[in-house]
Amino acid sequence: MKFKFIFPFLLVLAALTVSPSLTRAQEGEPVVVDEVVAQVNDGVITLSQLKREMKERVETLKQSGMSQQQAETEVEKHKADLIAILINEQLLLQKGKELDLTDRVEAEVNRRMLEVAKQNGVHSIEELDKAMRDAGVDPAGTRQTMRAEIMKQAVLESEVDSKLFYGANGDELHRYFDAHKDKFLKPESVELSEIFLSLAGKPEADVKARAMQLVQQIRGGANFATLAKTNSERGAENGGKVGLFEIANLRPDIAAAVKDVKAGGLAEPLRTDEGYDILRVDARTVGSNTPTFNENQVREAITAERSPKAREEYLQTLRDDAYVKVSKDYSDSVLPQLKLKQDLIVEKSGDDSAQKPEKKKGRILGIFPKP
Repeated sequence: MKFKFIFPFLLVLAALTVSPSLTRAQEGEPVVVDEVVAQVNDGVITLSQLKREMKERVETLKQSGMSQQQAETEVEKHKADLIAILINEQLLLQKGKELDLTDRVEAEVNRRMLEVAKQNGVHSIEELDKAMRDAGVDPAGTRQTMRAEIMKQAVLESEVDSKLFYGANGDELHRYFDAHKDKFLKPESVELSEIFLSLAGKPEADVKARAMQLVQQIRGGANFATLAKTNSERGAENGGKVGLFEIANLRPDIAAAVKDVKAGGLAEPLRTDEGYDILRVDARTVGSNTPTFNENQVREAITAERSPKAREEYLQTLRDDAYVKVSKDYSDSVLPQLKLKQDLIVEKSGDDSAQKPEKKKGRILGIFPKP
């Protein structure tokens, strides 16, 4: 089941946070100026930033079983790819500012932080910041990471995905539906609510006994939402409501637990790695083998199918319209990745004599998609 993210989500974000790393020289020592790997319009990608990104990827590969040496070798092999990715990210962040998305992205960051606070019973952002610092997480760095990720997705979704979604006319929608009817079969789905009891710091026997007691109360006529608000350790404020799920997308143990439960019924308490879950099937929709035309679903299918290629074409347009200058130490391996037109490639001599082309002014669609 895809439960809403809670505090561990912030720990993952913190691991991705890029913090400032200007080296402060000791008194009497020369100040080391960071090397510029690439200039992207008015922004730069520095060597220290590249090294941080490479270090993070090494750690990720080590977690998957590679040795330190193997991971370092693998990451070094793809250094040019990584620089190209950083250039793309810089262009997306710049485009987001140009499209005037900054305020709305900040509002989304605040909304997500407040949601995390609410789901963890924290009553203010100040309390959440303190809890994060106590857990060794930098609140400011976490917000900056969220800000960058949301901005990148907002640009791609507003400039690429929304155009795909709204671009097809009625005839094209029906032609796509007729050619892909297998995509529009109605799957079996369930709407679920839960009461979650955590095992953290508690004897399992006590938690299991409490779960069985709550099940007896509910089957005896007690209101599920009321008990969820007073007992659940996750999503209590929503009366335990989790959402609508296709059976095929449920975790196997959850699918098995609710398999024969009718709408309004209660599954037996489910033991998970985190605790005990009491699941209620609020509604159940039977699947169908007859394809059904739904305009939004067809638009979503077209967008999902065409988005990867369209996003890459959009990134190529950003690169072609930008001033991108790669350091001569990296240009031979990076420039082929960028696929820039030959007449747009900035000379790699290392001097700054080349004129920056005027940036084209973007336009905003008035659509701010939910990341």
